[in-house]
This record gives sequence, structure tokens and C-alpha cells, in this order.
Amino acid sequence: MKLCSVKLNDGFLMPMLGLGTSAPSKVAKSDVEEAVMKAIDVGYRHFDSAYFYLNEEEIGRAIWKKIADGSVKREDIFYTSKLWGTFFRPELVLTSLETSLRKLQLSYVDLYLIHFPVPLKPGEELFPKDRNGELIFDTVDFCTTWEAMERCKDAGLAKSIGVSNFNRKQLERILNKPGLKYKPVCNQVECHPYLNQSKLLEFCKSQDIVLTAYAALGSNSGKEWVSKNNPVLLEDPVLNAIAARHRRTPAQVALRYQLQRGVVALAKSFNPKRIQENFQVLDFQLTPEDMDTLDGLNRNMRYFVDTVCPRPTPFSLCRVHRSTRNPNRTVPEKQATCWLFTSMEACFLQRIHYRVTQWCVVPIRLAGSVPVQRENSFSYLSQFKRGLSLPSTEIVL
Repeated sequence: MKLCSVKLNDGFLMPMLGLGTSAPSKVAKSDVEEAVMKAIDVGYRHFDSAYFYLNEEEIGRAIWKKIADGSVKREDIFYTSKLWGTFFRPELVLTSLETSLRKLQLSYVDLYLIHFPVPLKPGEELFPKDRNGELIFDTVDFCTTWEAMERCKDAGLAKSIGVSNFNRKQLERILNKPGLKYKPVCNQVECHPYLNQSKLLEFCKSQDIVLTAYAALGSNSGKEWVSKNNPVLLEDPVLNAIAARHRRTPAQVALRYQLQRGVVALAKSFNPKRIQENFQVLDFQLTPEDMDTLDGLNRNMRYFVDTVCPRPTPFSLCRVHRSTRNPNRTVPEKQATCWLFTSMEACFLQRIHYRVTQWCVVPIRLAGSVPVQRENSFSYLSQFKRGLSLPSTEIVL
């Protein structure tokens, strides 16, 4: 079965069905290697991984084994990796990509993505934390990181570059950046019938940006980063009824739904039978009525909790502000945070706001910090909700 591809805005082709490789810690790395080899035998040519997944050595071995036995050539494979948040500083972007390439034993990746739009403190730890167990963020503007991504493309180490977990406002910041050389070719986000991302998809199409769906089959609660109380997508009675009419599995229908919307779908499984089943989505068609019915399943429900910053109630993420002028004076959390957390319109939005809260509510003395008078602080903080980037700031009372 020949796999269809979509043309990216830089001219390269991307297979519309890929194998996702992120896995909970209980899955052996050898299982990932076996799954990639099985997927190549079945016909997959698109493989999605990341520095954060800690499995690129195994994926590289699997690819090279199938190259060695004549199953594929390197140019047949479309491989995606991602830049982790601890490498957002421009001088570290190339270092991160080169690390992935060494693990993969590849000379280039087909697609390199900014994994999510929030920088973390550089270092060896994936989740750097302070002595109180709170994450330590960095102050890098992702537009500056994007310039380093462009240099990776110019160097031939990444054929295409894009983003992941960006909302519309964050995409617009890159698209409207002065001196932009390359647009993101894609935006990879959680997307499935329970979270169909229709508005974001419409915007991406208007900008010639491909939307890629991870968790296209939903996800199970056995994974550390997945919400435990959500319904199981593949058990949905409406989805199962459509699958029965077409004599297909619910997973095949969920994947076909994305392909017919023009969305690249990542199917994740380490089960050989399911890997093969999930690939068999190109020889049937959902009717317009089926598509409308599946659209109607949308409930804006996310399976993936925020791995960088969980989503409790808004104020529980914020420390009480202590004045830089009078250390004994504090501001209540509600007053200091100015309801930064009311919007849930896009992936990982609270990550941005939590970082901002740490910068603005917890005074951090940084070079170039800008004092903000109390009467202006609410206006200043509210600007972040509109997706603007401002310097790190001390609120002065």
C-alpha cells in the first residue's frame, strides 16, 4: 500500500501517516527498536521522536538495520526530532540537534521541531528544579530560538523546521517576526475526535502550515503524563458504530478522519498486529456524514497533562509576590497574578503563563529588568494573555 504525502511550504514531502515513538518508562527501549523495524516492513516511512523521548539510539539502530538489509534507503525515511526546552538558547540549538544526529547515526533529520514554546534552565536535567521542587525556567524568547532553527536548516542538518504545541498567537509571533527567513512547515499538537483543533487547523491551513496530530488515537491512562479520568476514545460508541459500518477498527477510523481533514496523523503502538492495522487506512473513505458525526464528538478534552507545568487551579501555581522595595510587604496571589490562567484555548498555554508569573510575581534580578509601577502591573501582566513577549520584570510596589 503506497503512503500518501503532503507537500510542505518549503517544497519537501511529508508522509501523512507516521509512527509515534514516545513511550512510558515501563516500555523497554528494545520494544521501540522492534516496533520501528516492524513498521518499516509494513510500509511506514515517517517516524516521530524527540530528544526528550530518550530513544533515538534505538530508532537509529532500527533504521540502519533496515537500510542494511535492503528494505529502505535513507532518503525513503522521513524522520522528525524535537528541540527540548533546556536547549532554547540560540548557542545550544545546534548542540542539541547534533546530539540527536550522533545518537541516530544520521547526517540530517527531515524535520526539526521546537518541542513546546517554553524555555527551561540549560543543563543536564530534563526538568531543572530549585530546592523547593519548582521548575526553573529560562528567559529566552522563542523567536530568537527560531533564528537558530533557521541556521540548522541552512546548514543542511534539518531539511525542514517547525513547531509543536504552539497556539495561534505563538505561531503569529514567529510569522510576524522581522527578518523571518523560513516559516514553520508544521505545528504538531494533540488532536483527535475529542479535541479536533478545528480553529487551529483552519488558521494553519490559511498560513500553509501543516497540522500534525499526536495522540490521534487518544491515549491510555497507563502513561505517566496522561490524565487518569478521561474516557477512552477508542471505546466511544459513535466511533465504534462508524467503524462497524466500514468493517474497520475504531483506530483506523480515527486515523482516516485526520487524513481526510488534511491532518498528518501519528499512530503510536508497539504491538505488531496494531502497527499493521493502523497502516491500513488508505483503502477506504469516510462519508461526509461520517466526518460530520466525528466532528460532533469534539469536547475540547485533552489526554495529555502539562509535563512541564500541571494544570491545577490558577492561583496554586503562583507564589506570593514580595516587594523589591519593601521585602516585608506582600501582595495576595489573586491580586498579583491578575487571572493570567483563564484561557485554555491552546496547548501548553499555562506553561507560558507560569513562566511569566515566576518572572513577574517572584522578583528575579536580571540584566535589563524593567521596574513596573503597581498601577501598571495589571496592564503589563494582562499583555501576556494576548501572546506578547516582554522582558523579565520586577513589579515594584
